Amino acid sequence: MKRGQISIAIVLLFLGMMIAMQVRATQQAQQNVPTARVQELTTRLKEVKEERDSLVIEVDDLRTKLNQVSAGGSANQAIRDELIKARMEAGVLPVKGKGVEVTMNDSPKELQPGEDPNLYILHEEDLLKVVNELRAGGAEAMSINGQRILATSEIRCAGNTILVNTKKVVPPITILATGNPDTLKSGLEIKGGIFEQLKYWGLVATVAKSDDITIPGFPGPVTFNYTSAVEDSGS
Repeated sequence: MKRGQISIAIVLLFLGMMIAMQVRATQQAQQNVPTARVQELTTRLKEVKEERDSLVIEVDDLRTKLNQVSAGGSANQAIRDELIKARMEAGVLPVKGKGVEVTMNDSPKELQPGEDPNLYILHEEDLLKVVNELRAGGAEAMSINGQRILATSEIRCAGNTILVNTKKVVPPITILATGNPDTLKSGLEIKGGIFEQLKYWGLVATVAKSDDITIPGFPGPVTFNYTSAVEDSGS
């Protein structure tokens, strides 16, 4: 009988210990959960405050710019400057600056019987080579006989005539280009370059530096029928 009582006492003691441990674990869990939650909310509150402060600064900046635009201030001037720059790059505004004036003409040579006259007159490929050389030399704006050269400009042959922007041009040809005069001139006159090739056939090709080159703007509309701007995903 005593052995049975001892066994029961041991079991009860073990159960009591298990229950006590379970109660303690439950109490600790109840205490830790609110603490962790409070820490999480505190961190999130700090982040929200930082986001709010950042937005307040951005709103103030936008309001300042809006007021400057309304009052014709520096922001408005910056917008106008950007617009002018964009129109200059598009080629629709007249521009001026340092550069070079290129003169080209057919050969003054009298043809001999049997000689091909096409060898001694200017062709569209001659103009293209000069234009490409000027571009390679850093030309910022160009015109051919008053026709502004854009990225979309055509220089092509149509029968016995040369078309630039669909307009007929005839020799003498004058090409104006703004840029570093020394670089542009040396690029055309380099040994073995385009001028040497033209003069080999007796064609006229001269270039003169100038501190006052004025180039007209493109007179027609610049349209894009199949092209549109890609929106900035970061904006």
